[in-house]
Amino acid sequence: MDPSFVGRTYPPDSTYEVGREKIREFAAAIGDANPLYTDPEAARAAGYPDVIAPPTFLTVINLDAINAIAEDPELGLDYSRMVHGDQAFSYTRPVHAGDRLRITTTVEDIMARAGNDFLTVRGEVVDADGQLVCTTRAQLVVRGEGA
Repeated sequence: MDPSFVGRTYPPDSTYEVGREKIREFAAAIGDANPLYTDPEAARAAGYPDVIAPPTFLTVINLDAINAIAEDPELGLDYSRMVHGDQAFSYTRPVHAGDRLRITTTVEDIMARAGNDFLTVRGEVVDADGQLVCTTRAQLVVRGEGA
């Protein structure tokens, strides 16, 4: 991979509107029956404007942003040898139904170790007012040819 990509930023290319049904589907897919994810009244009773999303929900928009970087032909990443190494989410507030979110991604680091390449990507997720909602970090591992 081209180390000159460190610091390169990819602006958002769309806005993602968070819907109740998408949150419900995601919660069901991960097997989390928390009523804050499915019941608007329970969410409002807990002080939220609507149902909130599970902490890993932003994978929905984060994955597309990461793929835009991974598929950039100038980077030189062999997607067929790539595996997901790590993921982290740091929230300033929960995501809730009705949010309109945009993500800007930045290549934080590229390094080689033990014959493998490691790509670390940071995403800044903001709401319609431009306020930071979450910072995401993902590390992708590109296995060496002999791995």
